[in-house]
Amino acid sequence: MSEQESRTTVPIADPDTGSNELERVRQVLDSGRLSGGETVEAFGSEFAEYCETAHGIPTSNGTTALHAALVGLGIGEGDVVVTTPFSFIATANAVRHVGAEPVFADIDSETYNLDPDALAATIAAHDGDVDAIVVVHLYGCPADMGRIRDIAARYDVPVVEDAAQAHGAEYDGTPVGGLGDVGCFSFYPTKNITTGEGGAVVTDRDDVARRVAQFIDHGRGEDGAHETVGHNFRMSDVNAAIGRAQLEALDEYVAIRRATARRYNAALSASTVRAPVEPKGRLHSYHQYTVRCEDRERFRRHLADRGIDTAVYYSDPIHEEPAYDDVTVSAPAAERAADEVVSVPVHPTLSDTAVTRIETALAEYQP
Repeated sequence: MSEQESRTTVPIADPDTGSNELERVRQVLDSGRLSGGETVEAFGSEFAEYCETAHGIPTSNGTTALHAALVGLGIGEGDVVVTTPFSFIATANAVRHVGAEPVFADIDSETYNLDPDALAATIAAHDGDVDAIVVVHLYGCPADMGRIRDIAARYDVPVVEDAAQAHGAEYDGTPVGGLGDVGCFSFYPTKNITTGEGGAVVTDRDDVARRVAQFIDHGRGEDGAHETVGHNFRMSDVNAAIGRAQLEALDEYVAIRRATARRYNAALSASTVRAPVEPKGRLHSYHQYTVRCEDRERFRRHLADRGIDTAVYYSDPIHEEPAYDDVTVSAPAAERAADEVVSVPVHPTLSDTAVTRIETALAEYQP
């Protein structure tokens, strides 16, 4: 390792953009059609094909994708939506944005995703009177969609996949996003692929796709008339151009993340620091490589002293955020995870030197 490399901090995220993205954006700028053009439509179709779904509707960001997906399912005022308390707050905010009530079920302490047993118990506690389930594939690890879909079928409720962190992840060989009734993605700069800012809704349901496309475009129908009150949640062609270039590299990005994760797993094989899990039949796309340890701050100082950035996603469960102080829920697994999780760099722009540096720091840590 050079002296310069040893002094440079390894960042937690580092978007990979280059000549392909620049050329795609240049083509859009030269066309003079910066919004509402063919590039957005092409990106939506290509991303839907990647997710093995019939429809892909790009949006302005991941939060608006969630909001539009719920509207597309007809979720609204007075409805009840069961979701996880351990996610970015946008998951629950989208539920409130449509006037529905988010109800939290605890997580599985190994995957950090919705615990199917807790989900079933929560629905039963509401006498089955729920209107939707929002599942999060946190950190890129798919949730237990087999059991969750069985529960959803038992109560005849739709499933929304919040796959904002799970581009390229799979459950039993099927890409996430196409496992429920509707899937939602974010293309924020730190995600597995980016459009700068952006999101997407994917679905096989024609009715949902039609309502989503209408809602994000001021309620505009196919004949141009504004049939409902909607929003401007559209993606620009400039953003979509970046996304088309990024999508071409997604499989490679995920392969690199997974290879790096295997190296970290080996470094932690004899450690009390718990590496992330990948349950059988699930392909983890490692948006984050998240470990857990009892003395998180000591672990973070250990890495910081070696020039390695870390981050905590998330230090507070949603129900402990001030905006949700009116919510009471028993979620001990989520609350303990919030006290112990910490993520280390795993992005595909890491040099081999940087990965080795992180490997060594992980192996050297002594609690």
